[in-house]
Amino acid sequence: MIKNIIQSNETVTPNAQTLKVLHTHFPQCFDKEGKFDIDKFKDLIKNDIDITHEGYDLNFLGKNYAKLLASIDTTTVVQPDLEHNVKPENANSQNLYISGDNLDGLKHLLKSYTGAVKCIYIDPPYNTGSDGFVYNDNFNFTSQELIDKLSISEEQAQKIFDLTTKGRASHSAWLTFMYPRLLLARDLLTPDGVIFISIDDNEQANLKLICDSVFGEESFVANIPWRKRTAKSDVPFGVSQDYESIICYAKQDFTAALERGTRKYFETDDLPDRPWRIHDLTKQTNADERGNSNFTIVNPKNGDKFPANPNAVWRVTSETIKDFEKENRIVFPGDYDFLKISKPVLRYFKEDDEKKAGGMFGFTPVSTNLPKEVGMSQDGTKDIGELFNSKVFNFPKPVSLLKYLIKAATNFDKSAIIVDFFSGSASSAQAVLEVNAEDKEGGNRTFIAIQLPEVLDSKNASQKTAYEFLQSINRPTTLDFIGIERIKRAAAKIKSETKADIDYGFKHYTLVEPSEDTIDKLEEFKETEMFTNNDTLSLFGKETVLETWLVKDGYGFGAKVEDVKLADYTAYLCGKHLYFIEAGINENDMVALLDRYQQEPSFSPENIVVFGYSFNFSQTEMLRKNLFVLRDSHKNLKANFDIRY
Repeated sequence: MIKNIIQSNETVTPNAQTLKVLHTHFPQCFDKEGKFDIDKFKDLIKNDIDITHEGYDLNFLGKNYAKLLASIDTTTVVQPDLEHNVKPENANSQNLYISGDNLDGLKHLLKSYTGAVKCIYIDPPYNTGSDGFVYNDNFNFTSQELIDKLSISEEQAQKIFDLTTKGRASHSAWLTFMYPRLLLARDLLTPDGVIFISIDDNEQANLKLICDSVFGEESFVANIPWRKRTAKSDVPFGVSQDYESIICYAKQDFTAALERGTRKYFETDDLPDRPWRIHDLTKQTNADERGNSNFTIVNPKNGDKFPANPNAVWRVTSETIKDFEKENRIVFPGDYDFLKISKPVLRYFKEDDEKKAGGMFGFTPVSTNLPKEVGMSQDGTKDIGELFNSKVFNFPKPVSLLKYLIKAATNFDKSAIIVDFFSGSASSAQAVLEVNAEDKEGGNRTFIAIQLPEVLDSKNASQKTAYEFLQSINRPTTLDFIGIERIKRAAAKIKSETKADIDYGFKHYTLVEPSEDTIDKLEEFKETEMFTNNDTLSLFGKETVLETWLVKDGYGFGAKVEDVKLADYTAYLCGKHLYFIEAGINENDMVALLDRYQQEPSFSPENIVVFGYSFNFSQTEMLRKNLFVLRDSHKNLKANFDIRY
C-alpha cells in the first residue's frame, strides 16, 4: 500500500510519465527490455512532422524536478469522512470535496478520472509577493538522489534544495510549483475538455509559455480579460491595473457555446409546419461601393415599388431577389397584418437555421468581451457575505463569473465533471450547483474540489474572521472547512429558492501522509513473517485502506462495495476486485470462498487483493495455492493474486 509505492518511486525518472504515454500509443517504438527507441519514433512520424525545425521552450530552475514530482506516485492514503458521508444528502452524491495537497489529489483522481473531466477551473496563487505564496511541496529527496534521477551536478541539486526548502517565492519557484500540477491536470481532460486559469500580470506571460509546453500551442483558445474592479487613484505610474486574465486551453474537440435568447419564429397558415423569421434586407453599403445592389424591388402582387436607399443598398443583387421571390423568401409590407414593416424583408426558415447551425442551433459563440453580468471582485465578496454574514475569505471569484465559464464549457454536456484543485472558498462548487438548478430539466454536472487544509492564524488580520467563525461552529480551523461550510450553506439556499431536483450533497475525503514512524513500521515488516501484524491496520483503519484501494484500482471515490460473507470472515467486493483487509481468515473461510466461485456463476472476481500485514506467510500461501487450483479447474477463471504492503 505505502511500502510498495515507496519502493516503486525509487526507480522513477522525470520522464516516466511521458514514456508511459508513449508506450500506450506507440508500443512499436520500445524494445523487448522496455527502452524507448527514438530512431523508430522519428521514422514513424517523419512523413507528417518536420523534426528539424527550430523552436523554443520555457526552461527554468527546477523543471526536471517538477517532472519528477509529476511522475512519482503519492504515498498519501484516502481517509473518508464517515460521519459526513453517510448523511442522507451525501450518501449517494457524486460531488467530491478533497482536503489535501492538490498534487496528491490529482494523482489519486487520475487513477479513476483520466480522460473524464470536461472542465477545469483554477485560481492559483498569483505570486504577487503579498498573496502568501511560497513553495511548500515537501519531498524528502537526498542530494545524491536528485543528482542520479535528474542527471545534474551537485551545485544544481543544491539550488533545487534552496528553491524547495527555504520558502521561496521566485518565478522559478512558482513555475516549479505549477508545472507538475498542469501536467497531471492535462491528462484528466476529455477529448473535448477545457481548462480555465485565472492569473494576473505577475505570472501571466510565464503561465502562457508553460501552458504552451504542457497542452501544446495548438490548444490555446483565448486570453479572456476579466475586469476585477473599477479604477483606483493611488496606483504606481498613475495606471490602475483593473483587469486579470483567464487563460484558456482546450482539447481539439472542444466547442464553447452559450444558450442564445429564444429566437422569434412565426407560424402562419400559408406555410404550415415551416416556422420562419424575418431579417433586414438592406446593408450598410452605399451605391458607389455596391452598384449592382442599387435597384428597385417591385411587389409582384400589387406593383408597389421600393427603391434602394443609396446609403444602405439591398444586401443582394436583383438576380438573387428573383430567386428569393420564387422560394417565397421575400415578405412585403401588407403580407401579414401582425408585421409592421415599411419595406421588403428577408424570410429565414427555422429548418434552414437548424441545418446551417448544426449542433450549435440555439447557441451562440462565446466572446472574450465578458458581459457586465459576470461581476467583479466586490461581487465575489458579496456572494460569500450573503452566506456567512461576514468576510471569511479574501478576494473570492464571483459565482456569476464561474457560472458563465461553466455554462460556456458544458452547455452540450450537462452531466459533465468540473474540477477545481485550488478550491479556496469553493466558489466553483457553488457555481456548479446554481447552474444545475437553473437548467430547465435539471443539470447533472458534478464538482470535484481540492483544497489544502491550510491552518488559519488567529493573529493574521486576513485570516482572523475565518478562524473565529470555524471556532464558533466547533469545526477545525483550517481553510478547507470554510469551503465545506460554504457548499452546505449554498446548497441549502439554492434548494430553498429553486426547489430544483438536483444533487445538493457531496462526499468528503482527507488525504493523509503517513508519519515517519508509520513508514518505518511498514518498511520493517518482513513479508515472510509467520505471524500477522494486527497493529498495522489500526494505523490506518479498515475504511481508509479500502477507500485508498478503490481509488487506486479505478473505481473512484465513494464506490459501492458489497460485503462478501464467508464462514467466519468478511471480504469486500467491488467490480472485479475482492479485498481481504482484516486478520482472522481460516481454512473454513477458504472453503467457503472456493464454493462461491464454483456454485455462483455471477461470482467471478478476477483480482484477489490482500492487506499483507493482516496475513501471515502460511495464510497468504493458502490463498495463493487454492486460487491457482481453482484457476486450473475453471476455464474462465483468471484470478490474479495481489499482496499489498
